[in-house]
Amino acid sequence: MGDLDGLVKEFLVESYENLDRLDKEFLQLENDPGNREVIASIFRTIHTVKGTSGFFGFERLQQVAHAGENLLAKLRDGALSLNPGMSSALLRTVDAIRAILGEIERSGGEGANAYQELIAELEAHLEGRAVDDAAAAPAPAAKPVEAPVAVSDAAKPGEPAAPAAAASAAAGSVADQSLRVDVRVLDRLMNLVGELVLTRNQILQHAGAAAGSAGGALAATSKRLDHITSELQEEVMKTRMQPIEAVWGKLPRVVRDLAKQVGKQVRLDMEGKDTELDKSIIEAIKDPLTHMVRNSVDHGVEAPAKRTAAGKPAEGRILLRAYHEGGKVTIEIQDDGGGIDPARIRAKGIEKGLITAEQAARMGEREILNLIFAAGFSTAEQVTNISGRGVGMDVVRTNIEKIGGSVDIASQVGKGTTITIKIPLTLAIIPALVVQSGGERFAIPQINLLELVRIDKDKAATAIEDVYGAPVYRLRGQLLPLVFLNKELGLPQAEAGSVNIVVLQADDNQFGVVVDSVLDTGEIVVKPLDKQLKHLAVFAGATIMGDGTVALILDVFGLGTRAHAVGKGKEGKRAATVAAGEEKEPLLLFQSPDDGRMGIPLSQVVRLEEMEASKVEGAGDVEVVQYRGEILPLVRVFQVLPERRRNPRNPDAGVQPDTLPVVVHNHGGRHVGLVVGRIIDTVEESLKLQKAATRAGIKGCIVINGKVTEILDVEAVVRTVVPDFYKAAP
Repeated sequence: MGDLDGLVKEFLVESYENLDRLDKEFLQLENDPGNREVIASIFRTIHTVKGTSGFFGFERLQQVAHAGENLLAKLRDGALSLNPGMSSALLRTVDAIRAILGEIERSGGEGANAYQELIAELEAHLEGRAVDDAAAAPAPAAKPVEAPVAVSDAAKPGEPAAPAAAASAAAGSVADQSLRVDVRVLDRLMNLVGELVLTRNQILQHAGAAAGSAGGALAATSKRLDHITSELQEEVMKTRMQPIEAVWGKLPRVVRDLAKQVGKQVRLDMEGKDTELDKSIIEAIKDPLTHMVRNSVDHGVEAPAKRTAAGKPAEGRILLRAYHEGGKVTIEIQDDGGGIDPARIRAKGIEKGLITAEQAARMGEREILNLIFAAGFSTAEQVTNISGRGVGMDVVRTNIEKIGGSVDIASQVGKGTTITIKIPLTLAIIPALVVQSGGERFAIPQINLLELVRIDKDKAATAIEDVYGAPVYRLRGQLLPLVFLNKELGLPQAEAGSVNIVVLQADDNQFGVVVDSVLDTGEIVVKPLDKQLKHLAVFAGATIMGDGTVALILDVFGLGTRAHAVGKGKEGKRAATVAAGEEKEPLLLFQSPDDGRMGIPLSQVVRLEEMEASKVEGAGDVEVVQYRGEILPLVRVFQVLPERRRNPRNPDAGVQPDTLPVVVHNHGGRHVGLVVGRIIDTVEESLKLQKAATRAGIKGCIVINGKVTEILDVEAVVRTVVPDFYKAAP
């Protein structure tokens, strides 16, 4: 059997199973010719074969099935009564369909036989014309053919093509290699394997503690059990896994048909089609995914004329991307359409009574965008058969959350929209790192783990810095935000000593979790949390350790978000991914006196400090401060810049603060401190300027998360106070 497309293989397996059932139903029908329910069941099966064969372009199979379907429709409606000749012809139709399926399986084609005589006989029965007695002879009640058999058009029932049947049986059909199993049986089997893994872990722990010859024998037996359990576990897990292509396979047709209906040109690209998911998850996301793809075509991608006018290709693009990350399955639906205007969403939310004007004024962009998931929300101007009734996205969120997942949206006006679905761990067996903190043990999925860092006790005090209340550690020149697990979970604090940092990855963000100790690595069985605990975003599930105690599994993204270690600029960064070809650079954002925003490339920042204003001294015309054994010149950015605006709403404008936020900049071994406004965030953004500079000391302007941000010209600003700063060091 040659390699078959996955969908064709599935079609063959299902069709063989249906045909086996048809053999039995036809025999039942011969004993009870007037049984309308059996006739209707046979009709539905033949109709399904006909429809699916047309989808795959199997024309001969479609013609044979269509001829049988027409006769069955008359029998079902009572316009004709079944006689032995009809029964025999219909049985030969089943044999012909089986033979064509066998040929498709063997060669990929339908073979040379067009079955014109059989089709003519079926049409004669349909029209009530006389049929040759030999052709109308009743078929014997023989055992259904198990393997695909080539049946010649002239062959009578009871004769079928033994050599062909034997060859096919020897090769083994796709039906012989497939077995349908009740999902509940697999669930039970998976649970048993999970218990076996737990028992294996306990035995390995006891074997390690045993001593003497008995201990050696136990250790050898334990290793053998470990090996067998691992193999069994792997094979059982495979039985429940399916590639996401099983869902995606139908979406190109959905996009094509809908695009034609609304007069748009849309291309659907898919990445990660081989990403495997549990069958129950596949079923759960099928409808939500289809709905969101339809939304991208209908609401996201613009009409060709509008795209052309905006300098875009006439053809829009929708990208489906799936991947495993952080112990979760992430599915992204991206379009390069017009994006979502937060102002329009805000106005619609107020108009529909979902929020008040006061609430809207306090809401951030992310909160505003998430209003599209509210029940009854719609921006469609009129109700159509595609959209406008305000139902859909709220159901999408509900269905995703039912399986413990989450759905998020990010958008840039003119660039496009990205919807991200994250499905957390349900029942699975994964490798994990086990840590201890506050007297409790926790498991961290190894898929999140980047590295482990240990800081000696005598270096811990200086290695961990404090930047505006947020602890950070400089790891290979990059600032790594830190999360102290004891503090976040309200556990007892450990005595000062060595610091253990578990460096983790969540989305595009890295941060470190400080724990009391790192214990071990190993496979754990993930047990889902009860519904009473599912609201705890910092936990992804629980597991039973080798000694029988329960340990909670940390949700890395949830922990990072709760501790503010995951950047708030993430939404804008996600949406920006639809703008292909733009290089992004980390930026440090800070507030200007007029409530505006400025940015400095993070590559020009060595350190962030908060310095006491009382310690600022004068050295000639330059302000300085003693800093780490050197004299650090200070440049007050907003005094240097020709400020055009002042904020009359700020009553503290001009008041000397007690502390100064300082960005330390380095060049050629020299340091200078830039006194700036309140630090807002760090983000990654393209530095392609969207507006030229209108004053000295500014390179230009870009838009970040919907707000105009001035990019500081660090060199120009520094030269105004320290002219020789960039000269070669002596």
